[in-house]
Amino acid sequence: MNKKKIDPESSPWAPFGIQLRAFREAKDLLQEELAPLIGCSPSHLSYIELAHRPPSRKLAELSDIALDTGGTMMLMWYQLKNAAILEGFPEYSRYEALAEEIRIFENDIVNGLLQTRAYATAIQMGSVRQGGSTLKLAEERIEFRLARQQVLQRTPPPLLHVVLDECCMRRIVGGRDVMVEQLLHLEQLSTRPNVVIQVAPFSLGEDRPFTHMAALLTMPNRKVFAYGEVEQRGYIDRDTKSVAALVKSYDRLAVEALGRAESLAFIRAARRDLEWMST
Repeated sequence: MNKKKIDPESSPWAPFGIQLRAFREAKDLLQEELAPLIGCSPSHLSYIELAHRPPSRKLAELSDIALDTGGTMMLMWYQLKNAAILEGFPEYSRYEALAEEIRIFENDIVNGLLQTRAYATAIQMGSVRQGGSTLKLAEERIEFRLARQQVLQRTPPPLLHVVLDECCMRRIVGGRDVMVEQLLHLEQLSTRPNVVIQVAPFSLGEDRPFTHMAALLTMPNRKVFAYGEVEQRGYIDRDTKSVAALVKSYDRLAVEALGRAESLAFIRAARRDLEWMST
C-alpha cells in the first residue's frame, strides 16, 4: 500500500502528524489498532496523521501513553497551541524528549525540568506583574513546563545531569515556603539513580566555565546537540567542533563543582536555613 508523504510545511500541525505516524509505525501498530487506544476512530487518526485536522489535548496525552513516547506528543501539542514559548525552545524540547542523556548548567534559576508547580508559577506571575506576559500566556507556559517533565518518567528514563550555580539556591523565588518546597524537591530528585545534581559554588568565581545557561543532549545515535539561550531566543548548535568544546567545558565544570554528596548536603543546608528564618 502506498503511504502518502506529508509535507512538514503544509500545515502547522503537520510535524505532529508526522511524528505520531513515526511512533505508531515504530510500535508496529496499524491505525485500526492504535485508534481505540487513543479515543478516536481510525479515520480520525488518519486525518490527524495527514494534518487535515488538529489533535485534541486528550489525544496527545493518550498517544504518549499508548506509544510510550516520553511525553513527546504533549510537548508538540503545547508548542503548537501556544506562542508563548521562547523561540528555538520547541525544537530543543522535541530532542530532549528523545535524548538518552541530558546535561544542563543553570546560572540563575532552577531548571524547568526540576521545578515544582509553585516555583514555576512564581516565575511566570513575576513576568505578568512586570508586564512581560499575560495571565493566559503565563498559565500556558506553566503547563508546558510541567508537561516537559514527563521525560523523566520515560522507560527507561534518560540520564539527567544538572549543575546549578549557587545562585539558584540563594535566589528566593515565590517566598520562603515556595523555596523550601523547591529545595526539598531537589533533594528528592537527587536520590534517583538516573539523576545527578551538583552545585557550582560562588567560590569558583571566574573559573566557572559557563557564563550562561547551557544544555547538551546525547541522542540514541550518540550524536550530541547543544542548546543555549540569549534574551528572547534559544538556539540549537549542531556543529561538531563547537559542541565538542562545550562538552569539554561541561566535563570541567562537573569536576570543579561540588560532588554529588556534597551538593545534596549544600541544598539541604540551604533549605534548613530558610526553614529557620522567622516568618
